[in-house]
Amino acid sequence: MSEPLALIAVPFLTVLEPAFQGGGLFTARAWDLTDEQRGRVRSIVHAGEVALTPAFLGTLPALGLIACVSVGYDGIDVGWCRANGIEVTHARGLNAEDVADHAIGLMLAAWRNIPTLDRKVREGGWVQEERIGSQPSLGGRTLGVVGLGHIGAAVARRAEAFRLSVQWWSPSAKAAPWPRAESLLALAEASDILVVCARAEAANRGLISAEVIEAVGAKGMIVNVGRGSLIDEPALRQALKDGRLWRAALDVFAEEPTPAGLWADVPGVVLTPHTAGSSNEAVPLMVAQAIDNVQRFLAGQPVASPVAN
Repeated sequence: MSEPLALIAVPFLTVLEPAFQGGGLFTARAWDLTDEQRGRVRSIVHAGEVALTPAFLGTLPALGLIACVSVGYDGIDVGWCRANGIEVTHARGLNAEDVADHAIGLMLAAWRNIPTLDRKVREGGWVQEERIGSQPSLGGRTLGVVGLGHIGAAVARRAEAFRLSVQWWSPSAKAAPWPRAESLLALAEASDILVVCARAEAANRGLISAEVIEAVGAKGMIVNVGRGSLIDEPALRQALKDGRLWRAALDVFAEEPTPAGLWADVPGVVLTPHTAGSSNEAVPLMVAQAIDNVQRFLAGQPVASPVAN
């Protein structure tokens, strides 16, 4: 009798098929799977932002688990999966501290204009008279956190060390040591710096809309370490060009890799290539948790980190 397979789809469409019995590993490409192999796939280990469509999943009749290596799982229709008997897990909280570190780094780099100043020194543009300018201090400002999960809370804790007052908003109320704004728009209006840490899903696409960007305003900054789909990117770029938003710092984008030309003439923005959570320490933990979930599932045990809703 053929043994079950666990299909592992990682970001570059590489596919592994580990047979649970004996812990053996078999490798293949998704497009090379035979019909017989498709019928034996029991689980998928996946990068959560990459789309796994119901049409594709429907070709795997024995599938029972999608284990995301990432914290996010916005490429998966969790409702459809559950309706079809497929469990979904993710790397809950494992890289939150690294993402929060990166968010604060982006905030400081953009607020203090560090990348531009670095280029000026390297290119011989250092002018002594420019040392004394009108650069605003960070202390005493208000930082608003959109989405107070593991990452949002870690950002809030760090922000207090930088003499910032913290507020937050998410659709669901929860116990927290910082005040919750009555709405996202109210948080944006109150914030000098708006840090987007929310989990992406179909319902909150474009959550940081042109109206929210306008509310942050010409003296404010937006930092995004959530997902690119959360922000209306064209509206953000136009607001930066028009001076209706002062600064922005982004690690995630609507399209990844983001086309360089989209940002070539956009002032006041610091960009990194979706690396906030990719530390040498966090990534092995995230992979190990995904594999552990696969092993638990194939052994008939409860998974360790199921998606909560």
